[in-house]
Amino acid sequence: MKPLKLDPPKSLAQRVMSRLRQGIIDGEFALGAAISEEMVAQSFGVSRTPVREAMGQLQAQGLVVIRPQVGSFVFTPSAEDITALCMFRIVIEPKAAELAFAHDRTGAVAAMEAAIAAMEQAVAARDNVAYGRGDTAMHEALFAHCGNRYLVESYQLVSGRVAALRTNLSAPIDVVTPASFDEHRTLLRLFASGELATFEKLLTKHITSSGRTYARALKVT
Repeated sequence: MKPLKLDPPKSLAQRVMSRLRQGIIDGEFALGAAISEEMVAQSFGVSRTPVREAMGQLQAQGLVVIRPQVGSFVFTPSAEDITALCMFRIVIEPKAAELAFAHDRTGAVAAMEAAIAAMEQAVAARDNVAYGRGDTAMHEALFAHCGNRYLVESYQLVSGRVAALRTNLSAPIDVVTPASFDEHRTLLRLFASGELATFEKLLTKHITSSGRTYARALKVT
């Protein structure tokens, strides 16, 4: 028997990165806002070295833009970025749904139901952060249960940016208007019943509508 080994704990830089990533997604740092390495280091009680490494990791995820001699900033997508991002989702998410239905329909439905329940509570509380998290969990359930790690890795390239756009731009609207939440419930029903062609049509409409919401919100902010 080979000796057993424990996975090493997350490095300090990874922990800093995870916390900053969630802060960006939850809107603690506004889109386009400057992030001071010194402020972050002082807040976490760490040196600037792990903060700098964390910023590099966030830049690789597209969540942070580092401008040499200027500073680090939360990403702000252009209209072209939003269009490309939505097109990517329209291509990849229906395939994830198709695979998830075939690979682990029961698990996917259970995860989507839990997400819908969380979103319903968030709507009642007018909590856009909780709604954004539930919305993200709903869509990520398709990838978590699709059984194809390459598809999962592809989505992870954009998942942080999508989650941040949801919480910052669309969730504040979604918690006070029923349209988006109703669409999510319909998507769950269509997926659970295997009506995947209709599911894909509604998902495409839903993603396209989200893109328009992001674009409108960015023009206002």
